[in-house]
Amino acid sequence: MVIMDSQQKNTKYWALILGGSSGLGLASAKKLALDGYNLLIIHRDRRTDISTIEAEFEAIRNLNVQLKTFNLDATNAEKRNELLKDLKDFVQRKSIKVVLNSIAKGNLKPMLSDKEKSLGNQDFHLTIDAMAICIYDWTKGLLEADLLAEDTRVLSFTSEGNTKAWKNYGAVSAAKAALEAIHRNMALEFAEKGIKSNCIQAGVTETNSFKMIPGSDILKKNAISRNPNGRLTTPEDIANVVSLLCRDEAKWITGTIIKADGGESLQ
Repeated sequence: MVIMDSQQKNTKYWALILGGSSGLGLASAKKLALDGYNLLIIHRDRRTDISTIEAEFEAIRNLNVQLKTFNLDATNAEKRNELLKDLKDFVQRKSIKVVLNSIAKGNLKPMLSDKEKSLGNQDFHLTIDAMAICIYDWTKGLLEADLLAEDTRVLSFTSEGNTKAWKNYGAVSAAKAALEAIHRNMALEFAEKGIKSNCIQAGVTETNSFKMIPGSDILKKNAISRNPNGRLTTPEDIANVVSLLCRDEAKWITGTIIKADGGESLQ
């Protein structure tokens, strides 16, 4: 009965997801829909993939929630500002209660290489802007537009690469460290607005973005051998944690990193 009451309460709120067409973002969208939230999904995908993605979106609509999707670059400041203006036309004031950052846009280049182009200064800027600073820009923009609820949860995904060095992961690793610092400071400085800001450190999850990491097969094998549960993390595992952090009972959790890796990082 308590669950049903909670779901009913959520139906007046929206969850905005940056990068919600696949992987952790899509799994979280499905879970939040089950929790009763209406969804705003911003994604960037090729036309050739749209039919598959639309099938996933239709499945979410069948859960009796509102879903509005926008195929645009969430890291583009001009696009962001235009969409913030448009959102006011159909989203009520103070009705966005969840902001989830699942953007995976970065450079996976080696720092040194004789065979391929190595990581440059601009690669760091692009990756940190997309995977770290972007969530601050969106949160502040939504706050200034008076669209955030009084108890908004702002969440991003980080990884064990935040402190460990992996080959070709330098720019993303720097972005994850910056992302966590931004979330801590948002937790501090946005607290007066009721915002709770946290990162979820997912274990190795076999998403499309993970498969793009050079040597991902080795990382996968190593993660399974280290994990006391003997398997990889799934997108659904992480979606469940997103759901937990969006509950009323989690309102005292802010400014921290929640590990959700089945014990993978223990050894």
